[in-house]
Amino acid sequence: MLDIFNYSEIKFPEGFLWGASTAGQQIEGCNNSFFDSNEFMPKTAFGGIPYEPAGKACNSFEMFDKDTELLKSMNLSIYRMSIEWSRIEPEEGVFDENALKHYLKIFSLLKENGIKLCLTLHHMSHPVWFHKKGFFNTLDNMKYWEEYLEYLIPKIAEYVDFWIIINEMNLPFEYNIEQRLNMVEYHARGYRIIKKYSDKPASSSHSYSEKWPLRGRHDTLDNLMAQILDYQENEFFFHAIRTGEICMPFKDGKYSSEVKGSCDFWSLNTYVRQMVDGRSKDVRTDFYKASHLKNLDVPFYTEEIHPEIIINMLMRCNDKPCLITENGIATNDDRMRIAYISAILQSLKEAMNLGANVMGYLHWSLLDNWEWGSYFPTFGLAEVDRKTFERKLKDSGKFYGEIAKNNGFSQEILRKYIKEIPSVINRQ
Repeated sequence: MLDIFNYSEIKFPEGFLWGASTAGQQIEGCNNSFFDSNEFMPKTAFGGIPYEPAGKACNSFEMFDKDTELLKSMNLSIYRMSIEWSRIEPEEGVFDENALKHYLKIFSLLKENGIKLCLTLHHMSHPVWFHKKGFFNTLDNMKYWEEYLEYLIPKIAEYVDFWIIINEMNLPFEYNIEQRLNMVEYHARGYRIIKKYSDKPASSSHSYSEKWPLRGRHDTLDNLMAQILDYQENEFFFHAIRTGEICMPFKDGKYSSEVKGSCDFWSLNTYVRQMVDGRSKDVRTDFYKASHLKNLDVPFYTEEIHPEIIINMLMRCNDKPCLITENGIATNDDRMRIAYISAILQSLKEAMNLGANVMGYLHWSLLDNWEWGSYFPTFGLAEVDRKTFERKLKDSGKFYGEIAKNNGFSQEILRKYIKEIPSVINRQ
């Protein structure tokens, strides 16, 4: 069991960035992406529960000022959000100037409050018309991506401090292998367009999950399958950026000079490790029972706290500066989020002591938001009233805010918000 009350005080370097992350489809709602289309809407969400459309989500398109107030109240210095393609170009070749002006208003408010903007250009969602054309299934659609970015980037470049081109192109549950390989090239083209108008660092967010052989590192089959999955979901992207080689097992590879070096830093999202069972057709399996938590009544995927993933990930990516752009836990027990943040930050600082160059940490998420088909999993540092959209900072948000203010963790801060190690299994 994690003994968070034995953790020592840690301090982070001066200028370390503390922040929170969101995505437009998940907090804005009503952005008319393919997720909102009856034609493409699935019947069930994660865990098999009925699919619920985003609706107004957290109504953040209108209530962005309240979100900024939350960021300020937590002493955060950076905010990751996305600009929604489906709002900017709702129809092919038709650009909505009013939507762009609205986003510029949001960006200006962040600047007025001294909050850096980490902007995602594609966070899972895109216009229905682009989806109907096959989206990332083919490189023939690159011209639509280029036209959009050439319109957008020069108009917003002055506001952006960090660019995230594409979010989590490596997710196997969202993109097949062909799409992932294509998206590496969409990423690289986006990077080159950004560099025409901005000198700020650019990357694409990588969803890092460690592949863990179910029977241990000495089981040949489990280890082999873990290595294959790791390459297909992690290494293919790192390798492409480092070398320019776009390659996958059982696929013909190719070289792209445009891809090589097209990340100025590693943007890393991490939540869990994944157990790999080489003797199962589905390969992926559940957590070990000994380390399994019951954070929610319906399992989502963050049912284990395994802070070593931070150290392993950062040691693997220590050839570039790193920015952790997502990390969090879905739980109904906010005390568990406090324990989680404490454990992750201890591992983060330990990785930095070992030589990792980490610019900052952005927690997922600022708000309890729409989680791709459901409002059931709650990741937020603040809760949102589903009828009035009123925001209320949780104790975990207040705790995280004090860490940001003090640029470090201490027992004094921890014990203000939690008195005992929580048990989500036996919570009242």
